[in-house]
Amino acid sequence: MDLLPARAGTAPQRPRPPAAPRRQAPPRPTAPRVGAPTLGLGLVVLTALLVLALVASLAVGAKSVPAGTVLDAVFHHDPDNADQLIVTSLRLPRTVIGLLAGAALGLAGTVMQGLARNPLADPGILGVNSGAALAVVVGISVFKITSFTGYVWFAFVGAAAAAVLVYWIASLGREGATPVKLALAGGVCSAALTSLTTAVLLTDTATFDRFRFWEVGALAGRDLSVAAQAAPFIAVGVLLALGSGRILNTLGLGEDTARGLGQNVVAARLYCAVAVVLLCGAATAMAGPIGFVGLTVPHAVRLVTGPDHRWILPYSMLLAPVLLLASDVLGRVVARPGEIQVGIVTAVVGAPVFVALVRRRKSPELS
Repeated sequence: MDLLPARAGTAPQRPRPPAAPRRQAPPRPTAPRVGAPTLGLGLVVLTALLVLALVASLAVGAKSVPAGTVLDAVFHHDPDNADQLIVTSLRLPRTVIGLLAGAALGLAGTVMQGLARNPLADPGILGVNSGAALAVVVGISVFKITSFTGYVWFAFVGAAAAAVLVYWIASLGREGATPVKLALAGGVCSAALTSLTTAVLLTDTATFDRFRFWEVGALAGRDLSVAAQAAPFIAVGVLLALGSGRILNTLGLGEDTARGLGQNVVAARLYCAVAVVLLCGAATAMAGPIGFVGLTVPHAVRLVTGPDHRWILPYSMLLAPVLLLASDVLGRVVARPGEIQVGIVTAVVGAPVFVALVRRRKSPELS
């Protein structure tokens, strides 16, 4: 085929070289997808690990107790046996409290991350624990509350108020409540609420003496009556949280898509928020503000289950108390004959995970 002659006064145009193919980024690794039978087997394995953690919590401490003695103390208690007395009076209450608080914090962190679509969401990082702690301090100092029944209602109010405050601050601006803004607002509010708590404690030595052991986050120093009073609140929160799997999956698709699928977004958020407040309030009133459990456990679980909250929730409910009880046992072992409170151990374990998540802030899930 002949080329057309160039117009007079114009230079002939040279053919453009073909454009180089655009370099595509390598595909991002996704969480492994396994079948339901395998995930069901995983729940069985986690249940076995939880049983081992319960036995270790009862047997290991400043003085080790044989597993046989532990079983005898639980099923055939002899009040004249010193080892059995240690198990039933000291270790059994903290083990039950660790079981309840761990399950509550694991579920609360999972629901918060799914509800906010924010992998940094956590009762400690978003200021929920700090709000509950401040409310409990006010209850002790102003209203002279001394029982768990009084603590828990103040903790509920403080947790709910802190969650609303953080979300409102993060929602300011054009972008709305992005994951990074939620984390920043939570950190600022947590620092402010902690400062107010410290101001109250410095002016009231009696409140400080009652609060200082609770503030660190510990399983020791409580009896079974505290666990019995917290159990109904945690049970309701657990049922609500386990029933939110489909809701969280739908909300994870975006508000517009969720509405298109017939989901009432406002009612769904309120449902999940009630579950979080019940779980966080009861766990904080019972064991103090224990951080990073609700942050690390859901991320570890997603490596196995993928993004389906119907599996993430039961996995988190089992893995979180394993982590909490193991941290409590570790705190007893590394500082014999004393011990390190479990809230400090979980912070040491969870802080590197939080730093790793923040360093990934440029990834799509954090943008």
